[in-house]
Amino acid sequence: MAEQSTSDQMEPFRRDLGLTAATISNASTEPVSTEGSRSFGAQLLGFWVTFRAMFKKVSTVEYPDVKEPTAPRFHGRHQLNRHPDGLEKCIGCELCAWACPADAIYVEGESNTEENRMSPGERYGKVYQINYLRCIFCGLCIEACPTRALTMTNEYELADDSRSKLIFEKADLLAPLRQGMLAPPHPMYPDMNDINYYQGDVLSSHPSQESKP
Repeated sequence: MAEQSTSDQMEPFRRDLGLTAATISNASTEPVSTEGSRSFGAQLLGFWVTFRAMFKKVSTVEYPDVKEPTAPRFHGRHQLNRHPDGLEKCIGCELCAWACPADAIYVEGESNTEENRMSPGERYGKVYQINYLRCIFCGLCIEACPTRALTMTNEYELADDSRSKLIFEKADLLAPLRQGMLAPPHPMYPDMNDINYYQGDVLSSHPSQESKP
């Protein structure tokens, strides 16, 4: 049996789209127009960027003794941030993991309790891993985070002698405790809720937040 022609094979798809032979034959087409070459002056202007860079001084430093400063918005190692009282900003929503195109982030959320409160609200990130063997430093996880818990630092020295060491755990990513912060778990600021935390109303820790031994 002879094989069906391409036109016959496409017929079911045309019917699904509501296309008939008359519709296809009456469809208007426009010729493809190509612009002519640009003027010499316009081409010369395009080469000006390359020509100007030829005379820039080459930045050469004795790395690692001397390090060039990074740009203010450089995409480096990730950091899990804290609220001013020390509670974690991560709420374990896993949106960063869903947004990651390289599947480099793994998150497990857990419910907060009054005895073990790690963040404001209902949940916190119990497990947080970033696989820097996969990460492409695109920053999409930062945009997806609803609480600004995840940001990127200027740290770029991530090379190591073992593949397992490039899978960063939560302890490796958490921001250090600053002055006035208390290590969780501890209660939220008195008379404040999670909305107050997200709005920036909590500016420091309170003595009553300290966990009782």
